[in-house]
Amino acid sequence: MDDNSPRRIPEPGEGMRGEQGYLGYLLLQASAAARLATARALEDLDVTQPQFLVMTMVNAYPGASGADVARLTVLTPQTISLIVANLERAGRLTRSISPDHGRIQRMELTDAGLALLARCRERTQAIEGRLTAALAPAEERIIRRWLVAVATRESGRDGSLASDG
Repeated sequence: MDDNSPRRIPEPGEGMRGEQGYLGYLLLQASAAARLATARALEDLDVTQPQFLVMTMVNAYPGASGADVARLTVLTPQTISLIVANLERAGRLTRSISPDHGRIQRMELTDAGLALLARCRERTQAIEGRLTAALAPAEERIIRRWLVAVATRESGRDGSLASDG
């Protein structure tokens, strides 16, 4: 191969996209693959992966505000605002003014939103099943514990600093 020939880009699992790769990159690669699989699974339901994420968190934390959901989903408040407006327009979610604070809007899924979320969960559970298929239950617990530890440590939520400097 001469210097002017294009180099073959490795597939996932090869070269630096494999076990020799940087851990942060491998996490990103795995996240992107899971996100793409989710997007494909929900496509015909007319639900985006971020909409599914928002519906999941609103269902898990009824009455959550937009700011709460932004923190839970690791999306910007502006993105949440757009997603919530689209879900509300589609009849999947309602907003109401908080009795405690007039500027905060609390969100809940409608019956249609709950039914749609259940259909989405059926499809995403299949993806989660594929993610854990080769793992023993103890291995899955270790990975879950490690992922949570990475997220809490790197966000500074465990009391440490999120950076070295």
